[in-house]
Amino acid sequence: MPFPSSPPLPSPLPLPTPSASSTSAGPPARRARRRHPALAAVLSVLALLAAGLGVFASAAPANAAGLTQVSSFGSNPGNLAMYEYAPANLPAGAPLVVALHGCTQSASDYFANSGWQKYADLWGFALVLPQTSATNNSLSCFSWFDSTKDTRGKGEAASVLSMVTTAKSQYGSDAQRVYVTGLSAGGGMTADLLADYPDVFAGGSVDSGLPAQCATTQTAASQCQYGSLNLTPAQWGDKVRASDPGYGGPWPRVAIWQGTSDTTVQPVNATELRDQWTNAWGISQTASSTQSLPGGTTLSVYNDPQGSPAVELYQISGMSHGLAVDPGSGTEQCGSTGTYYIDTICSSYYTARFWGLDGSGGGGGGTGSLPAPTGLAVTSATDTAVSLSWTAVTGAASYTVYRNGTAAGTASGTSFTDSGLTAGTSYTYTVAAVDSSGKAGPASAAVTAKTTGGGGGSGACFTDNNYNQVAAGRAHQSGGYAYADGSNQNMGLWNVFTVHTLKQTGTDSYVIADGTC
Repeated sequence: MPFPSSPPLPSPLPLPTPSASSTSAGPPARRARRRHPALAAVLSVLALLAAGLGVFASAAPANAAGLTQVSSFGSNPGNLAMYEYAPANLPAGAPLVVALHGCTQSASDYFANSGWQKYADLWGFALVLPQTSATNNSLSCFSWFDSTKDTRGKGEAASVLSMVTTAKSQYGSDAQRVYVTGLSAGGGMTADLLADYPDVFAGGSVDSGLPAQCATTQTAASQCQYGSLNLTPAQWGDKVRASDPGYGGPWPRVAIWQGTSDTTVQPVNATELRDQWTNAWGISQTASSTQSLPGGTTLSVYNDPQGSPAVELYQISGMSHGLAVDPGSGTEQCGSTGTYYIDTICSSYYTARFWGLDGSGGGGGGTGSLPAPTGLAVTSATDTAVSLSWTAVTGAASYTVYRNGTAAGTASGTSFTDSGLTAGTSYTYTVAAVDSSGKAGPASAAVTAKTTGGGGGSGACFTDNNYNQVAAGRAHQSGGYAYADGSNQNMGLWNVFTVHTLKQTGTDSYVIADGTC
């Protein structure tokens, strides 16, 4: 992470000598020169921060197999090196993932240990791995805390954008499916890049990192790392909005990974990242759902207004500072253990699925070539089943239906009945078109249905936009407005932007039931 000596400081930072029990593989201690007491105190704090944040070790080879350096990639004001990887015969239109290493690591370290190569090969996407050096920063940290290097159009941020532009041209990458991830200082820079270039990155993953623009100087960085700025969600969100003034969305979908026993980057940073990006999205800081995952991991999901995950927070019980990996041959396993590569859960797997890189239609769309289906609507609901329909996609061999983000079944036509459900329970659905090669495209807009019974009221509930409510036969339109069938309640403009929940009160009769179903 950060805190090497910067040009204004008169001498290198003194790093403490590791104890015999220390597992950090860092530079040897240096004898501090006599300095002014105030400056010495500042340098001492920065030295400790550097020791905690910047010392990463790995047994990865200097040149990981398959990783290639790109010597020329356009403007490079941040003085970074570009490395890339792509599986053989990668088709045009595939996604692109940018992966940023931690301090004293390298592109090859991260490539060899993080697990991203496995999923690039498995699911078909290209990788770009930027690399900084001791020339930029004595501990080879990305400068997430320096406003001259981590803001839109400047320094390292501008260099990474040049790499993305070059890779998209080289591989014919889908410009709508470019993602960025990073560890520690790389995680801090990832958050900055998402704020700087929300028009470029569809999603990001901040692993043991910091909120976007948490610090603008090196001396201010320690408060972010070890404490809290005590900002409101709106103030955190303002830092995102100010990074690219005038941009109004769509915002990147952001995964946040944090160990609960991290003493290098305090866990409060994960909460602040959650606050920052949910506020940017304009959604609640209260989780839409939570679940337990392997490795003592708790996943909290924050859905967008359409019911799709916009922000995901992964909190790993007892994990210290580092990247979560899970060596093994299973699809959900990845990476290699080492210093700051911690055997808990494969973060790269869950992040890739969140972005939809596995073709599931997750948060960022699948890898297939077909567009997202339109017109998804709930046609009926019983105590144990929900029926759906949607508009056909030209060229679709089949469709995959997702219930609460997980595949519920496959349909050969444009309708599907999901059975075996729990009475009186709400479910969120999306659908994706599957091409002839078996790859699913991006998911449709979500709809929500509630099964009847279970003490949940006398009828089924349907949450959808006014256009789809009319298309499903639960409402009608007149003069550009939608009206609930039966009750004739005015639902507002007949469009795809106005959303209501309708509760069925009888045959062809519905009432507006926002917030009550």
